Order: sequence, then structure tokens, then C-alpha cells
Amino acid sequence: MSFAPEGWPFIIPIWLLVALGAWAVARGMEWLVLPEAVLGLLAIWLLVFFRNPTRTGPRGDALIIAPADGQIVEIARVNEGMYLDAGATRISTFMNVFNVHVNRYPVSGEVELVRYNPGKFLHAGAPKASLENEQSSIGIRGSRGKVLVRQIAGLIARRIVTDSHAGTRAVQAERMGMIRFGSRVDVFIPDSTPVRVNVHVGDRVRTGTTVLAEYTA
Repeated sequence: MSFAPEGWPFIIPIWLLVALGAWAVARGMEWLVLPEAVLGLLAIWLLVFFRNPTRTGPRGDALIIAPADGQIVEIARVNEGMYLDAGATRISTFMNVFNVHVNRYPVSGEVELVRYNPGKFLHAGAPKASLENEQSSIGIRGSRGKVLVRQIAGLIARRIVTDSHAGTRAVQAERMGMIRFGSRVDVFIPDSTPVRVNVHVGDRVRTGTTVLAEYTA
């Protein structure tokens, strides 16, 4: 199992503290047993949170792959004016604190837009979080048309990492970035590109594995 590099500043110190606590308990400091247990659980959770597993699944220009692990919380018709400048279908995935938080590109193509916007830290599952929360938007021109991906911070998340910049090449299912400690990722598909959405609200999806939608033309 590999881990996201953003995790090491958290993982290394806490495991050093776990080791130090275990040494102290072994030396007779029994009063540290409970704090050591709590610290150990937190250390294990950090490994779970920052894991970056290898993902395999369907690939191809006709597919739009899930960019995040989590639960589909909304599928809505919206107007997207930042990059698509058109009506679009927005598919929203909420990541809880136990999901993999490494995000992956849903399609291959050229990254034409990367834009960070500061904002609020509302609950990421709320519909208005897509407009009001801190976020990073990545516009990709694939072989079937444009797709916009939006990384959105949540109540706990305070750091969005976006690996790409305008002009770079996006490779489907490869790492796009990550969001630390609970968040949401939206995918916008313009109405001009006919697709069949393969997921429903409440479905659990896996980044790099689940097919969110398929182009029909």
C-alpha cells in the first residue's frame, strides 16, 4: 500500500509519538496506557486516510470515471459559467473521513483551466457547498468535449491540493490531487455532449474504478 505524500508530515510524527509512548509504558508508566491507545487509533486512522491504493477498471475515451471515492449525494441540472459556459449535469461525490482522498482525472485530455477560489467551509454534502465553499476547478478538454472537475473543501477540510496547471496533460484515472480531511468532488458534463449517467444518488463509487457516465455519441 502506498500513501499520498501530503500525509507524511502527519504520519511520521504521530507514529514516533506512538513508539515513544510504547517505550514509556514498557518502562512502567502505566498511566499512559489510555492516551497511548487513543494515539494509536489516531495513527492508524491517518494511514487509512492517506492511503493511495492502485486502482484498475474500465478505461477509454467513451467513459467518464469517478474522480473520488465516496457517496453520490446529488445529480443535478445546472448552468456552469466558469469553464463550460453552458447548461450541464453535475454529479457530486461526498468523501467522508474514512474514504480514500486522492482524486483522479475522470477523462484524458488537455487541462485548459485550473482556478482556485477561497470560500466558506460549509458541510460538503450540502448543495450550496458547490458554490460557496473553498474550491479548485479543473477544466479538461477531452476527445469527446469539455469536462469540469471541482474539488470542494468541507467542514474539516482546510487544504486542497491540485497537481495540474493549464497546459498539462490529464491522464484518465491518474492522480489529479487530493483534499485533506473530508470533502466533495463535483463533475460537470455539458449538455452539448450526450451521455448516459450510470450512477444514482446514494451509490457508493470508487475513484479510478467506477464509471460515472458514458458518452452516447
